[in-house]
Amino acid sequence: QVQLVESGGGLVQHGGSLRLSCLASGFNFSSTAMSWYRQAPGKERELVASIGSFGVSTYHVDSVRGRFTISRSNTKNTVHLQMNSLKPEDTAVYYCNTGWREAGARWGQGTQVTVSS
Repeated sequence: QVQLVESGGGLVQHGGSLRLSCLASGFNFSSTAMSWYRQAPGKERELVASIGSFGVSTYHVDSVRGRFTISRSNTKNTVHLQMNSLKPEDTAVYYCNTGWREAGARWGQGTQVTVSS
């Protein structure tokens, strides 16, 4: 079955950086678009970024464009989210999922990102 394991979160100061990773298994990763989502306390889960199966096409929501970069390694079944210039409003649990801008699998545990002001 599909398994998605996120890692790399933590506590960082305003302006800092983190690199999230998602290890995927149980499906044909190299043929599947992938996305990152986040859910802040008291808010709905929202899309952050998506990447096509070849890693060429990417999409980032306006609030993170220019600060976050999604990437993938099809040899390692891993998708990454490089987060720079972090802001307190980026504080959330971050999840990866299959699909282009639309989640297609069961959610994993996520990884907590906390940005202090």
